[in-house]
Amino acid sequence: MSSAATAKSPGSTQHPATPRVVRHRVGTMHSIALLLAAAGLAPASLRAASDVPGVIVSEAQEIAFPLTIEALGTTRANESIDIRPLVSQQIVAIRFEEGERVEAGRVLVELQSAEARAEVASAKATLAESTSQLRRAQQLYETKAVSTSELDQRLTRRDADRAALDAAEARLADTQVRAPFAGVLGLRNVSLGSYVTPAQVITTLDDTDPIKLDFAVPETALAQLMPGLAIKAKSAAWPGVEFAGRVDAIDTRVDPISRTVTVRAQIPNPEARLRPGMFLTVALLRDDIRALVVPETAIVPEQSRLFVLVVGADDTVELREVSTGRRTPGLVEVTAGLAAGEVVVVEGTQKAIPGSSVRIMERAPLPGQVTAAAP
Repeated sequence: MSSAATAKSPGSTQHPATPRVVRHRVGTMHSIALLLAAAGLAPASLRAASDVPGVIVSEAQEIAFPLTIEALGTTRANESIDIRPLVSQQIVAIRFEEGERVEAGRVLVELQSAEARAEVASAKATLAESTSQLRRAQQLYETKAVSTSELDQRLTRRDADRAALDAAEARLADTQVRAPFAGVLGLRNVSLGSYVTPAQVITTLDDTDPIKLDFAVPETALAQLMPGLAIKAKSAAWPGVEFAGRVDAIDTRVDPISRTVTVRAQIPNPEARLRPGMFLTVALLRDDIRALVVPETAIVPEQSRLFVLVVGADDTVELREVSTGRRTPGLVEVTAGLAAGEVVVVEGTQKAIPGSSVRIMERAPLPGQVTAAAP
């Protein structure tokens, strides 16, 4: 072959396209087609492709989609107080052991009570005298020997003496420090013979069965929260142990800074493994929620928007914008833009052009379900 036959003219501007340029052009055309189809402007030339691409599809289904919210929480005693005396006096008896479980009403500490007992005895004697005088006055009143005003004075005197006795007995009762509810006592901070005042803590008392767990969840989860929801908690102090409980109450206010709401749960604690102030990881569970889901591979992101490729009854592809919600491995919740039973492309989205036909090669199940048979 002569050199003249193979030489190119100097003014020629035609160059063979390299494979890289071709791939770039094809990718660009596909993206343009997606955007145009989203606006309903896909050209007829793209919709009339001669080669029908094969795709794998899956059906959008409404399934049980449990809600799980993870949070960090702190344990609190069901009931908790500092044991303090009501009066200032010397301790004459200590009737508890550190860490002991006590019942409500149990005497924990006795204070010096000699003076209080004497006041009670004096009040009883005074009341007996005024009661006797009232009785005599009532007998005399029947014979008109005592006026009505004098009888009233005797009655008032008797009532005052009875109130004085009640006050003396209350002061005597204050010399005994009792447990207001059943629980476990803490460390003892006083000794026998100590002079204590109402400002001094003798010990602590905690009711830890059940134990409370407070944790914060985002305000976006408010619609899903309700008393009775199940929770599971874990503590680094007990590796491998899972503590189950239920939501007891939800705070009436949302924190305006963190935009979270405090949730309080109760966990049975018969073995006293959990103690007030412990740090726990919490998983809030709600099993009765159903949601429309598709495989996560069906979602086609375009800039800040999300789409799916819906295959119609005539195997024609439609590009449809959707809104998504929660995600689990392999699944995405679709909150708007799609209906249950519609078929979406999960593999081959790069080959499926909106407005054109596709060939369904396989109907894949949702992740975690039994494999569906191909048509």
